[in-house]
Amino acid sequence: MHGVVWFSVLVTVAAYALSRVAAQRYPSVLTTPVFFSTAVTILVLWPSGVRVSDYEPAKQLMVFLLGPATVSLAVPLYKNRHALLRNALPALAGLAVGSLATLLSAVVVARLLGLPEIIRASISIKSVTAPIAIELAPIVEANPTLTAAFVVATGMIGAMIGPGLMSAAGVHDPVARGLALGTISHGQGAAQAVVEGEVQGAAAGIAMGLAAVFTSLVAPILVPMLR
Repeated sequence: MHGVVWFSVLVTVAAYALSRVAAQRYPSVLTTPVFFSTAVTILVLWPSGVRVSDYEPAKQLMVFLLGPATVSLAVPLYKNRHALLRNALPALAGLAVGSLATLLSAVVVARLLGLPEIIRASISIKSVTAPIAIELAPIVEANPTLTAAFVVATGMIGAMIGPGLMSAAGVHDPVARGLALGTISHGQGAAQAVVEGEVQGAAAGIAMGLAAVFTSLVAPILVPMLR
């Protein structure tokens, strides 16, 4: 069993390292580290006979390391505190509008498509980091499993197409790019922001936390009203 765990960890880390090389040589939506490394990991482990239950201990080990990794964002945050403080007011306003817009648009589109209420509620909190979204799900009468799936999908899609969309729209300011990725795509967006640069990563780290707090405050009020 221990051999399977370490094999799974090795494959995952190697896939991520390979994704970084691929992204630098062949910049594309498909070579985004989160998407590329996920695809490579599945393609290697599936034929190897490693089941989801076998991979679970390896996942838990890597998830444990997310704590120190998240705390380490405090270093670029501190180093770039002056740039962030200079933009504090517009950043907070943009963060609040972005969090509110993603919640409202998700529910409205789901309603226009005639999706069931449980899906509307579950998709409404898709831009909140997974641990908080899962705890928030019962409060807004959502399904925690569906919510987790929407959160993961949102993070991956945002990390894949977010940078390209912002570049096409002329958004090049590092603080703005980091805030957008952290607000809409939480942890995966923050990981992509760190790849772009230190300032982007610092801004994304702040946005991810504050967006979660803001959504946790407004979702229990707005989601039942919209539903």
